[in-house]
Amino acid sequence: MDLQLHGRHVLITGGSRGIGLACAREFVAEGCKVSLVGRSPEHMERALAELRPLGEVDGFCADLADPAAALEAVDAAQAALGPIDVLVNSAGAARRTPHDELQPQAWHDAMQAKFFTYIHVMDPVVKRMGARGTGAIVNVIGMGGKVATTTHLAGGAANAALMLATAGLAAAWGPRGVRINAVNPTLTLTQRLAQGFAVDARLRNTSQEEVQRQAEKKLPLGRIATPEEVAAAVLFLASPRASYISGAILSMDGAATPMVV
Repeated sequence: MDLQLHGRHVLITGGSRGIGLACAREFVAEGCKVSLVGRSPEHMERALAELRPLGEVDGFCADLADPAAALEAVDAAQAALGPIDVLVNSAGAARRTPHDELQPQAWHDAMQAKFFTYIHVMDPVVKRMGARGTGAIVNVIGMGGKVATTTHLAGGAANAALMLATAGLAAAWGPRGVRINAVNPTLTLTQRLAQGFAVDARLRNTSQEEVQRQAEKKLPLGRIATPEEVAAAVLFLASPRASYISGAILSMDGAATPMVV
């Protein structure tokens, strides 16, 4: 299927590793111009070394918890590769914390790490898209906002807030030609997943390998998702092929939690 994305400028936050990097690879393969935003210069250098031989790719380091830094990154990306046609938010991750170790600061930190890193980029980008009358945004959020887990309550609350923001902004900006959707992956084979398994192992007084084995046993598909599988959903939602999909929250947990909404 031709996704009709060739030549579009895609800005990907958290694009230097994990799901964001997987998305970047696929957008480059579709012939897009891609701007990556990440916090780590080391990760960014590795991502650019991989992607630049394949297409038109640029990278910008910024702490997106700072709204001024986020705006500066958006401005720099637009100056380098033109107006942003697609925004994929995949940056920021709230630290997993056992419920009995939670303090008020952990809830504040989770909102800063996940919710506001997305909002700080979406705010200037959606307004520019609306002014041009076109654009697509896909937020990679997480099933923790739909299904509460005791080691991810603060982060799950931030995810739930992002889902509401996604649906609300889609309704608000749809009349100006902007589509906004979200993808909620559950367990995905990334570095962050390994960190989450480590927390669960400590809580259960077992090994990280055993936590992963038990997690896989619970999944109807019998395995954990890959970043590339999440990226495939992101690309479709970002593409003109999904032209009448907006305000959707796509659950990607392999039917682990049977639900109708």
